[in-house]
Amino acid sequence: MVQAYILIQTEVGKASTVADFISKIPGVIQAEDVTGPYDVIVRAQAETVDELGRLVVARVQQVEGITRTLTCPVVHL
Repeated sequence: MVQAYILIQTEVGKASTVADFISKIPGVIQAEDVTGPYDVIVRAQAETVDELGRLVVARVQQVEGITRTLTCPVVHL
């Protein structure tokens, strides 16, 4: 299992709507509105890195109101 944090910037006033919509996507563990340089932080998981990439590109980045994402895979050192 591969997990990642997805840091999301949204259009002004869209953070709550984006977080609510993303939280319903299969593979998303949690989606929270936050303050700071990012508006939403998502924790997601998939079976493989490729599946995680497809989740981000095909599902998360297609949500209306998102302007930018940064995916941070979780590593266990």
